[in-house]
Amino acid sequence: MTSSSTSTTPILPAPFNSESSEPLQLITQGAEALIYRTTFLTPDQFIALKYRPKKSYRHTILDARLTKARILAEARVLVRCRKEGVIVPSVLGLDWEEGWLACEWIAGRTVRVVLDEWLEKIENEANTSVGQVDEGDSVKGEAKTQLESLMDRVGRTVGRLHEIGVVHGDLTTSNLMLRQNRQREENMQLTVNDLDGEVVLIDFGLAMQSVQDEDRAVDLYVLERAFGSTHPQAEGLFKEVLRVYGESYNGAKIVLKRLEDVRMRGRKKSMLG
Repeated sequence: MTSSSTSTTPILPAPFNSESSEPLQLITQGAEALIYRTTFLTPDQFIALKYRPKKSYRHTILDARLTKARILAEARVLVRCRKEGVIVPSVLGLDWEEGWLACEWIAGRTVRVVLDEWLEKIENEANTSVGQVDEGDSVKGEAKTQLESLMDRVGRTVGRLHEIGVVHGDLTTSNLMLRQNRQREENMQLTVNDLDGEVVLIDFGLAMQSVQDEDRAVDLYVLERAFGSTHPQAEGLFKEVLRVYGESYNGAKIVLKRLEDVRMRGRKKSMLG
């Protein structure tokens, strides 16, 4: 998870309102919740704290019921994913009455950031190789191979999620983290290959348990649209995601066929406004 900004911290419930605790760093803010980076239980246990403040525009009892239902639903999905081998943050604690869910902090960068950096790198290196066709093709070929490896991991991760009967609900490259492998070379310096590492799914606030092919296809369609809108020059890479997804579990190819129907409805909706 990566930080984006800091902000004045609202009054939070214990144990996150203690002056002795790590200052909260606001990562992102949505309509329903705020995500902070802080510590929990021990000074070196960093977490992603999802806090759902009380909504004054909702009836008190309704707001409490919705908060409880949403926190428990997200926690249950995360626990199930961990049990079934899907790489997601572990749940460390929650309090539905106070409106918070504490999850493992994932050190790394979003797939969105990684893709943007690598696509820019490829373009810059290709431009400096103008007139040197062989060298330019070599740069593109090597980069494409590494990017396709990353797409393979994305396809397998999403496939495993769907195989266990969970759909994410907000599947974008911003909700896919790359937790990078750090290796120690002979000189004892830590090095990082930018495209190595585990793909970790985050932010399950809209997730649900479903084995419906339609729900799975919509999940893929959301991810496809994310590729098209945020990484238009890499839209072709999404074919690799779908190729690996189609081989990841029994029934995946049926979902890919249903994806065609979802695409068609999406096109008609765009045409009709």
